[in-house]
Amino acid sequence: MEKEIIKKLKKTFEDYAQEAEGVEFWFARDLQVLLGYDKWENFVHVIEKAKIACKKSGHSTNDHFPDVKKMVDIGSGAKREIEDIMLTRYACYLIAQNGDPRKEEIAFAQSYFAVQTRKQELIEQRIALVERLNARQKLVASETELSKLIYERGVDDDGFARIRSKGDQVLFGGKTTAQMKNKFGVPQSRPLADFLPTITITAKNLATEITNFSIKKDDLKGEKSISKEHMRNNADVRKLLNKRGIKPEELPPEEDIKKLEIEVKKGEQMIANTSKRKK
Repeated sequence: MEKEIIKKLKKTFEDYAQEAEGVEFWFARDLQVLLGYDKWENFVHVIEKAKIACKKSGHSTNDHFPDVKKMVDIGSGAKREIEDIMLTRYACYLIAQNGDPRKEEIAFAQSYFAVQTRKQELIEQRIALVERLNARQKLVASETELSKLIYERGVDDDGFARIRSKGDQVLFGGKTTAQMKNKFGVPQSRPLADFLPTITITAKNLATEITNFSIKKDDLKGEKSISKEHMRNNADVRKLLNKRGIKPEELPPEEDIKKLEIEVKKGEQMIANTSKRKK
């Protein structure tokens, strides 16, 4: 996300911030617009998902999603009462987490509401962190689907490991998964993807998604044909990266993603505790 866009969104979100009893909050009707939702009905579905997440995390929805009523102008000096919700920073964060990830406003909000200070550079850093975590989760999902698909087509766990390893070897210009782990200092018991930069994780996911699509479309069966397809898709993705001057095997490793997940969880707990509304 470009820095100018981040700067503009940051100012807009701060303009709508309210305060009551020393606690920062946003009205749901305002947040609806800020997150790019045209219809209140659609946004309510996102709020309900956020409330469920709030309960599961052990927090009271009454503390973070209190219902309110507001008077709004309807023209010619007339007013009418509408329902609204006062949202704490934690509530806003949960809503962003459950929003449409295709919206750039959502990507921004996920980091904006997680950052206690309003320094733009911290928001930018956290956006990068969230993007990497999301990319890793997508790769886990696509590889899980690949594992199920090939099992249904006569390939066991060892075959799945070989297919994935051959794909890696093509993507990393001939270097095997074990060689890349040694290069990055990754323990053999840990997945290589947990230490890869976002762009490489995304590349692996794209190749895997194409393989999954091809398996179903062409009804591929057996380790040999599926492995050949997966290697071809990784080769195509590598060519695309190379055109942009990117060689995955030459990119530096990044911090263990498991540590980052712990940091995010701690951050969520801190947001919840510091943004709880007083009763």
